[in-house]
Amino acid sequence: MKEQVEQPIILGIESSCDDTSAAVVRGTRLLSSVIASQKVHELWGGVVPELASRAHQQNIVPVVDAAFKQANIRKEDVNAIAFTRGPGLLGSLLVGTSFAKSLSLALGVPLIEVNHMQGHILANFVDSDENNHHPSFPFLCLTVSGGHTQIVRVDDYFSMTVLGETIDDAAGEAFDKIGKILSLPYPAGPHIDRLSREGNPQSYVFSRPQVAGLNFSFSGLKTSVLYFIEKMKKENEAFVEENLADLCASVQYTIIDILLRKLKKAVKETGIRTIAIAGGVSANSGLREALGVWAEKSHIDLHLPSLHFTTDNAAMIAVTGYFKYIKGEFTDQSAVATARYSL
Repeated sequence: MKEQVEQPIILGIESSCDDTSAAVVRGTRLLSSVIASQKVHELWGGVVPELASRAHQQNIVPVVDAAFKQANIRKEDVNAIAFTRGPGLLGSLLVGTSFAKSLSLALGVPLIEVNHMQGHILANFVDSDENNHHPSFPFLCLTVSGGHTQIVRVDDYFSMTVLGETIDDAAGEAFDKIGKILSLPYPAGPHIDRLSREGNPQSYVFSRPQVAGLNFSFSGLKTSVLYFIEKMKKENEAFVEENLADLCASVQYTIIDILLRKLKKAVKETGIRTIAIAGGVSANSGLREALGVWAEKSHIDLHLPSLHFTTDNAAMIAVTGYFKYIKGEFTDQSAVATARYSL
């Protein structure tokens, strides 16, 4: 194995869902980031695990090769390989895990396992031309994606406490499931975001869950929208088509309102006024705007990562790998992918 160095070159590999990604960092500085997305799932209205794992097998070698070329390094220059161990789709995780373990053996460099959700939070520390203002500890991170919605207290790179999380659907799931009700393509989140800009967010009022503490619930909102649409279509079959922008704006406003109410409650309870966001839904323009308005009015130190680092990407895995490398936290060939992997 290579000796540890101060500014190691880390290869990150991410394959937890339907994006195959590889990235290279030197320290926390991003040298390359390559993502291969899978369009096949659009036909099915959601990610098909078996199709995802097959696509990862096809993409992993060319994606890693492209990351090396973009970074202008040789594979022999790598000091360690970081990979997503979980959580995620098991078949997809197996591809990235197996590849990382094999390359580690071939190059004689250490392995570093990364929790996908921890990676999303630490994406805020990737150094790039568009991402160079990082939160100070302690901070609260609102992590919102297709599979997770959490408020996490972050006291250090590896000291994180989940203060609240969804008890059913995640915010991203709510966007996608409601999008399906509205006959929007998958993934629906970006479509709802785009259409919301043309609509009135006060047009329709949908139910908000009454959940104790800092936990979230979005399944009731989905049901509320479904019953409302069914009722209105009985009166006018073209109701959705004629009011699509207003429906999207009202749905998005409701989801954002639920998220912000809990986040404001967390700030009040903890006294922490530094806020970061992470995960795919953190790319939502309405959420970013609402957070910006609140932060300015309430003197919150807000950190919004570049859009490039919101969705699943290997840059966040590589930079998390760097912080683990500095601490000497390596794993071995016995590491196995795990669909459930708590912070």
